[in-house]
Amino acid sequence: MARDMTDKDILKMELEQLQNEVSTPRTAISITAPELIANIEAHSAEDPLIKGVPEDKNPFKEKGGCIVT
Repeated sequence: MARDMTDKDILKMELEQLQNEVSTPRTAISITAPELIANIEAHSAEDPLIKGVPEDKNPFKEKGGCIVT
């Protein structure tokens, strides 16, 4: 897509992206961090990375083994 665009079109697209990023509302990390921690603690009971996945529901469990004799 970018190969079909002129330098002027690419710069215009970059300018629009930067304008979008500047207009994005920002929140201080001092406000965001406690909210993030509370959210993680509230959902930690269902988190498979913390709790683990039961063997019968694990889609990546090996179905069978390979025996080399």
